[in-house]
Amino acid sequence: MLDKDMREPLFDFLDEQFGKIRVIEEKIIKGSRADVLGVLDGYIVGFEIKSDADTYTRLKTQVTDYDRFCDFCYIVVGESHRRHVAEHVPDHWGIIAVTDEGTFLDRGADDNPNAKIENQIYLMWKREMHQLLDMNGCPKYRDKSRAFLREYLVSHIDHDILKKQMTDLIFERDYTVFDEQPQLKVKKAVRKRKSTAGDRKRAHTKNYIGRKRTIR
Repeated sequence: MLDKDMREPLFDFLDEQFGKIRVIEEKIIKGSRADVLGVLDGYIVGFEIKSDADTYTRLKTQVTDYDRFCDFCYIVVGESHRRHVAEHVPDHWGIIAVTDEGTFLDRGADDNPNAKIENQIYLMWKREMHQLLDMNGCPKYRDKSRAFLREYLVSHIDHDILKKQMTDLIFERDYTVFDEQPQLKVKKAVRKRKSTAGDRKRAHTKNYIGRKRTIR
């Protein structure tokens, strides 16, 4: 099964298993392109897809990059990788198999001990960082750089509160704001196409995070 054939079954599976999630596809995280990031209430979950046509050549680097950004990480594989994939990812990574017979949770994910909010803050737009400042009664710092804002937010706001606020803002993120910027006209069509497939708001029926709760 190829990557393009695995995505919709995966998204349907996430629809069934999570209470509320926003799916973002093809997001750059450090030196890797995350296939899928799932934004939940206070959590960021990463899904790296390895289809039957893929190899593990870049997986070591991808694991390191996912671990920096995601509270929980999953590798999503086709049938050909299903038997041996556990040998290629850390024990805290979950495993999801997408096959012709269906989509299966082969192993749930544990808390990722390597995720840091100092890295996750890089997922925020500058306008969202200003919203975070406003939400927490901080100075506005309208003339400051992104680097300053990231450092200030992480050092001045409780991390649990900040994470919850960050995921709330990402979940409500509106990509149509790019339509209002004429100077980005050349890139506008590309952004619109990506937002259709890559930024989904989905309603879900369960909340599952980590191996301690079992998907049935």
